[in-house]
Amino acid sequence: MTGYYDLILGLIPLSLVGVTAVLSVVGFSITSAVPLAASIPVALIGHALFVNSPVDDPQSSSETVESSSSTSFEPAD
Repeated sequence: MTGYYDLILGLIPLSLVGVTAVLSVVGFSITSAVPLAASIPVALIGHALFVNSPVDDPQSSSETVESSSSTSFEPAD
């Protein structure tokens, strides 16, 4: 199943190459098309990190704490 972050990782190089190609065809030189096109992947990365940030599931972390505390401690004599 493809998730949000898989799509972002695929869109980063596609958007850089695609927008660079479009700007190049329109008439921009490569030296100006690449930095202009790089703003799209930067925006995608910023959105993935700060707007839709990856967070741990708080329920799963509490389950691991409970399961580790339920084990008994046996001292080594």
